[in-house]
Amino acid sequence: MARIHARRRGDSGSVRPHRSEAPAWSNTDVKAIEKVIVDLKKEGYSSSRIGLVLRDQYGVPDVKLVMGKRIDQIIKENGLQSEIPEDLRNLMKKALGLRKHLVENKNDLHNKRQLQLTESKVRRLVKYYVSSGRLPSGWSYKPETAEILLSR
Repeated sequence: MARIHARRRGDSGSVRPHRSEAPAWSNTDVKAIEKVIVDLKKEGYSSSRIGLVLRDQYGVPDVKLVMGKRIDQIIKENGLQSEIPEDLRNLMKKALGLRKHLVENKNDLHNKRQLQLTESKVRRLVKYYVSSGRLPSGWSYKPETAEILLSR
């Protein structure tokens, strides 16, 4: 599959083996795993970070195989879902960092281009989340207010 902003194909990566149930050696205590997920989210961990902690410290290679649902669904059921989705938040942080860099380095043409590409990804993702109902219908990305949104 091709890259979004380049006319070349990406490197192939590793793929997890197909499984329909959790391995015998893994931790399959559903209530304990859900409690850990809720506690980590209350501490401020993102869902991707929670998955890493569960894998590395609690012996849960794949939450979906054990629980039957994704980490985001568990977080949503417990009312801990953030107002801005994690992938959109990460792209907004990246764009904000690029903007700060460009204030000090006005002639950095490569980072100007990277900022354009990143903000285009942000706008595309906002359009998707608005149409799917995850964000309110009038929501739009504005670089001036991005820092305020991310501080919440």
